[in-house]
Parts: sequence; structure tokens; C-alpha cells
Amino acid sequence: MAAMAPVAEPTGVPVIILKEGTQRSYGREAVRSNIMAVKAIAEILKTTYGPKGMDKMLVDSLGDITITNDGATILDKMDVQHPAAKMLVQIAKGQDEEAGDGTKTAVIFAGELIKEAEKLLDANIHPTLIIEGYKKALNRALEIIQEIAEPVDINDTEKLLLVARTSLNSKAVHDTKDYFAQLAVEAVRAIAEKRGDRYYVDLNNIQIIKKHGGSLRDTMLVKGIVLDKEVVHPDMPKRVENAKIAVLDTPLEIEKPEIDMEISINNPDLIQKLLEKQEKILAEKVEKIAATGANVVITQKGIDDVAQHFLAKRGILAVRRVKRSDIEKVARATGAKIVTNIDDLRPEDLGEAELVEERKVGEDKMVFIEGAKNPRSVTIVIRGGFERLVEEADRALHDSLSAVADAVMDGKIVAGGGATEVEIARRLREWAKTIEGKEQLAVEGFIKALESLPQTLAFNAGHDPIEVLMKLRSAHEEGKKWAGVDIETGEIVDMWEKGVIEPARVKTNAFKAGTEVASLILRIDDVIAAKREETKEDKKSTPSSEED
Repeated sequence: MAAMAPVAEPTGVPVIILKEGTQRSYGREAVRSNIMAVKAIAEILKTTYGPKGMDKMLVDSLGDITITNDGATILDKMDVQHPAAKMLVQIAKGQDEEAGDGTKTAVIFAGELIKEAEKLLDANIHPTLIIEGYKKALNRALEIIQEIAEPVDINDTEKLLLVARTSLNSKAVHDTKDYFAQLAVEAVRAIAEKRGDRYYVDLNNIQIIKKHGGSLRDTMLVKGIVLDKEVVHPDMPKRVENAKIAVLDTPLEIEKPEIDMEISINNPDLIQKLLEKQEKILAEKVEKIAATGANVVITQKGIDDVAQHFLAKRGILAVRRVKRSDIEKVARATGAKIVTNIDDLRPEDLGEAELVEERKVGEDKMVFIEGAKNPRSVTIVIRGGFERLVEEADRALHDSLSAVADAVMDGKIVAGGGATEVEIARRLREWAKTIEGKEQLAVEGFIKALESLPQTLAFNAGHDPIEVLMKLRSAHEEGKKWAGVDIETGEIVDMWEKGVIEPARVKTNAFKAGTEVASLILRIDDVIAAKREETKEDKKSTPSSEED
């Protein structure tokens, strides 16, 4: 039998795996840290929830102030540092991009799920069981939303206006919500595109221009494009009816050669000939444009002073250095083709509009293109007494446009005021009896998180949240599926009759997002943070040894 090789005894020398300065927390410590961070963010947003929610004043490092109750904006401006809290910021951005509204619902719901999970963790229930319970509850909740949701059609103006108004209830533009709701519905209808048996809405086709001055009621919807530019030459016409529009992505000026060149001139007459040649080239370019029948020129590039003169002589209105995104909107709306070489410009490449006119808005001049051939692009010019009000009106209008677009694309709407959440909770409570084992406790946690949303609405309006929830439960047990809380009185009313209506898509996305981020955070049991690199500012703030 062969002798066994000697086994080396452990020497007690530590094995360094992580880089010096790395911080690690694991197990319960990591879970607790993440839970505290998520709860803190959710608590910040809780007070802004609902029509009676408060605003937040956010001051950045430069001293610029933002006053808003828009969830996505608050989280974006807060400069959150904790990694788990950053996940909530990302989920809010995702909700904003996907549904355009419901960011606070998603974040508060995630915070409540985490709060309920913390109680279950204290009862020694494994995170995996909690996550499985949450996922089963979510899937059932999404089915319930589809069961209870009511249909809506793009031609149902009354319901779409209610959707837009509900979205604006909690915004700074509350006093003008009817007017803004009308603008939102008209704008979405103008750009809605039918594909198969469903409608598609691309909100990028709605151009938003912000100009402070005037009042919120001076905000206007233009069924066409507004260019934040003025006509380039004073002798050009300021108004062109039955416009034939040439949309160019090429300059009307003598371009500099790509390589450096030197021209030796030993006779003054040659300078004059050079200038005449340049003038002739520009005159020919203008003649080619005029020959197509164009009476309006819009270009992304520059227009030389000489070219401006020739265009003015031909009675052509011209606008230069227009943003690429606006050039594309003009082409889409007017049916024009974007031309990159004037030699290729043909009459069939021109766009058409009933009117192109320069108008003064506030202190600035703008070019309005109205009565477009294919008005799939519209513009909303937002006015307001001061800049911060205009910014908040822009955020409010974005949420309202998104809500109407969601309702049009999804074709399903539900009641607000906590009615949907309490109805889902009631049905989930019945369904939870069919779930065996500890997962049933996680489903109960999901139900409590849902019910916390109407409680938050009531609390922010100054009502007793527990009393309101008890009344809501009782009303829903009686079969009143759209019973919600009237935040003005604290009474339980039919939210459908009251006209508080939201797109089903906003709810489904918010519940999905909240459950996903809660599940993601519950899975983390180890946080390994690398040492933060020292910046120049850190070095400046750290005193040297001589100063010490």
C-alpha cells in the first residue's frame, strides 16, 4: 500500500480576494440596507401622491430650483447615490418611457411590497418564497385588470377627455385642466395612425415649444409645425398661402473646400471676378429652386447673405439652421422629400401647406406651417407667466398626452381613486385561499401593498386612511367595483360616475415595474462596493499633512 502524501497544515495567513478599500456587506445586513434605501425613496414620493399631494423643491449644485410633484422628475433631479435606490430611479424612468404616467404608483407600490417583505423576512420566510408569491399575485392581478377594464374608442371624446383630466388632477395646471385636456385629446387624435385593427400613437410627432409670457390659457395647438426660427431676410414675404415647400439638407452658400487652398491674386480685377463667380453660383442655385415652383425654403444648413438677396427677389420665404428633428417633422407633415443636392430637386419633391407665416410669440418670432397635406405632426406652444410654471406645464402635458395615447392604443380604461386597487385586492383575497404554503403570506403582502395606494390618497387629502380603507372594502364587498375615495369629502363614491378614469395600461405597467424591482432587491444578499476613485474635488477638500 503506497504512503499518503503529507497534507499542509493551515498557516493562518489571510487570503486577500478583494481589492483594498472594497466594502462588502452580506446576508441580513445587505438586505436590511437595501430595504431601508427603497423605503426611504418611496416615503419621499408618498406625500406627492394624488390630487392633494405636496410639491418638492429641488435645488441642484448650481443653485437652480425645480418645483414639481412629477415622480420621474423628482427622482431624476435628486442625484440618488445608494445602488438599491438607483434601481427605483431606473424603474421610474422605465415607467415614464413605457406608459408616460404612473411613476409614483410604481415606486410607492415597490416600497410597500418591500415593507411587507421585511415583515415576512422577520418571520424567517425565505426571499425566494416571497418572490414567487409576489409573481403569482401579479399575474392574477393583471388578469383581473383585463377582466374589469372597460373598452374605449378613439372617437369616444367624452371618455378620452376624462382620462386626460384625471392625469392633470394632481398637476400645477389644475385650474386649466379642462383646456389642457382638450389640447391633449386633439393632439393625440391628429397623430394617431391605424395599423390593422389597432391605433398606434408616436408622441414624438407632437412638437412641444415652451415660451414664457402670457398665461397658461394662451397655450395653443397648431395642426402643423412651428419652427422656433424667423424668416432670414427682411425683404422676404412673411406670409405665403398655398405654400410649395422645398426641404433641404444642404447649404445655400459657397462651401469651403475640405483641403486648405491658397489663391494667388496679382490683379484687383480678379477679386471682382471671383466675387461675381460666387454670386453667379448662388444665383443659379436659387433659380433651380424657383424653377420647381417652390415659394418656401426650409434648410438644416446655412443661407449666404447673397443667396438671401436672390431668394427675396424671387419672393421666396426662407428659414435656415432648422433642427434635424424639426426638418423631419416638416417633411412628414407636408409630404416633402428631404433633398441633399439642389440639382436633384424636382417639383414632386416639394411639400404642400395652406399657409406658412411668421408670427411673434412673446419676444420671439416663429414660423408657423399650417394646413399641411398630411398633418401627422402637430405642435403645442406652451405659454405661462414665468419659466418654472411653463416647465411644470410641460411635464403635466406630457403625462396627459401619454395617458390619452395609452388609452387609444390599449383600448382599455379603469376607474381611479383607489377603486381598481381595492377591487383587485378583494378578488386576490378570494383567490389566495387556493394558494398553499407560505406563498399565501406573500400574496397577502401583495394585497396590503395594493391597499396602501388608496390609503396614501386619503392621507394626503387629510382623511383617516384606515377608516377610508374599511369603507372601501365594505363597498366592494357589496359589488360596487368602481367605488373609490372622493378626496374632497373622504366619502366613498362611484369613480366612474365622478369621471375619474385612467388607462388600464398605466396600472398594469406600474404593478409590473413595482413587483419586478421589489423581487430584484429581495434577491440580493451580497453587496460588494469597489473603493470610490478620488476626484480632483476630493483632493482639494482633503488637507495636506503640512496643513495638518
